[in-house]
Amino acid sequence: MLSLPHFGRELPRVTGERVVLRFPQKSDFAEWAALRRQSRGFLERWEPKWASDELERSAWHLRVRRYREEFFRGNGVPFLIVLKQTGEIVGGISLGNIRRGVAQSGQIGYWMGEPFAGRGLMAEAVRLVVGHCFGPLRLHRIEAACIPGNERSVRVLEKAGFTREGLLRSYLKINGMWQDHYLYSLLAEEYHVQEYRDQAVGS
Repeated sequence: MLSLPHFGRELPRVTGERVVLRFPQKSDFAEWAALRRQSRGFLERWEPKWASDELERSAWHLRVRRYREEFFRGNGVPFLIVLKQTGEIVGGISLGNIRRGVAQSGQIGYWMGEPFAGRGLMAEAVRLVVGHCFGPLRLHRIEAACIPGNERSVRVLEKAGFTREGLLRSYLKINGMWQDHYLYSLLAEEYHVQEYRDQAVGS
């Protein structure tokens, strides 16, 4: 089991107003696969090329096992995004490439099922995962990268307070093609200033 105190021994769960972030389980396969299949045309242009067994149960079980290994090693924290009222899966968000030592940083990535896009659910999920990063995980810096043409993702990150640092040329191979990406970042001190201001406005 994991010995690092910042991760703990229980699988994480983060609750917001409309969505809950919870750890993926093997039993999620059918619902997860149905949403991914339904949203394939919506998602493929923003993701690495799907494997031939992408939506097969065996591949999902391997994925969940890898998620657990990464979590207990302290390398990553994957979440499914589910509706708080119904428990319905609407997407996913993950923190990966966690580096400790002098870096104390990680990278986030996310996807939203097409039927649930445009409702502000991803914006809430990003805020929740950011709070988890700068709270229990005690990270200093979070990074995110998105293709310049992905206007939805740009809006989500900028609304969450991320700063665009520059353009990463030919950064990731997306849908079979090397693509440029904007690099965004958010620092712990910036997040805490935002939280203080939000609390001041709400009080």
